[in-house]
Amino acid sequence: MRHIRKAKMNRKIKLIYLILILTLNISCVEKKSNEKEVNKSELVKTSKTDTLKFTSGIRAIFQDSKGDYWLGSHHEGISHYDGESFEYFTTKEGLQDNQIRSIQEDKNGIIWIGTAKGVCSYNGDKFTSYLTEFNSPKLDWNATIGNLWFYAGEEDGINRFDGMNMNYLIFPKPKNVDSYNSFGITDISKDKDGKIWIATYAALFSYDGKIVDIFEHKKLNLEDNELLHIRSVLADSKGRVWIGNNGIGVILKTGESITHFSKEQGKLLQMNEFEANIRTQQFSKNTGLQSVFAIEEDGEGNIWFGDRDSGAWKYDGKNLTNYTIDNKISTPMIWSIYKDNSNNLLFGMADGGVNKFNGKSFDKMF
Repeated sequence: MRHIRKAKMNRKIKLIYLILILTLNISCVEKKSNEKEVNKSELVKTSKTDTLKFTSGIRAIFQDSKGDYWLGSHHEGISHYDGESFEYFTTKEGLQDNQIRSIQEDKNGIIWIGTAKGVCSYNGDKFTSYLTEFNSPKLDWNATIGNLWFYAGEEDGINRFDGMNMNYLIFPKPKNVDSYNSFGITDISKDKDGKIWIATYAALFSYDGKIVDIFEHKKLNLEDNELLHIRSVLADSKGRVWIGNNGIGVILKTGESITHFSKEQGKLLQMNEFEANIRTQQFSKNTGLQSVFAIEEDGEGNIWFGDRDSGAWKYDGKNLTNYTIDNKISTPMIWSIYKDNSNNLLFGMADGGVNKFNGKSFDKMF
């Protein structure tokens, strides 16, 4: 009997020991899990460098109300520069996609980031994602409100945020004369009267809060072999609208008048020559104002163009001047031009760098 009681006691002790071990193991697992979460958060906060490390193109530049810079790359996410160091965010931290199309700030200081696959907002602590809802498009633009507009993917409309929802508004599309082009948005500009100008590959749209207007091949007075492939648009301080194309250069809309700016300036290659260069990928031979991916106005009213092949151009109202930003970089392509809060003109380059115009030449910004 004593032997049996002893055996039962040993089994009970073993059971208690086993439960204790399991409890300790569970506690350790929970602790490790929490540490992983903390470490991940700490990694985000300490993922910083003293210099900009992007190697793909800078597609978007923005300076917020605090004076900090936000730099959006072609496929490496976004970087926040606070004046001392660069902090990086990618899909791992909550972005919808690592290709950044636009950056803006709302009245509450929230940063809004348009990516190739949706929109994110960042409040300084976390990202909130807003997926585009193509299944419930709206035809009546006037039934929506909001001052935040976003690229909506390679689709047929634009996203407008009303404070709660991301609304998908359908374009009243003209006949597409070039099946190669889509109505995917490439750029957005707001004029001095609040009208929104929306560049798509195949046409330019405007919306004044009441009416959506369309500017396509015929309305822009183009010849049969001059096909639209719009990459940029700027509504300047004088009420003019500049339309940058990949292939036929710059179109200028002044009131009701339309002029082919690149052609008038003698900076447009003959189409057969341009097409030959495209086929052979000899972009370095395109020395004109031909493939314009960015347009901006500086503090003095000069209009600047960023060309894929020939670098930067400045138009002062009379003369058009070409600048080489940096002879050391492999490609002169300019993805973006941005005027910051101090009227500095910044150029986002295809190699991942940012250059600032100093009045005569260009300096590395970061």
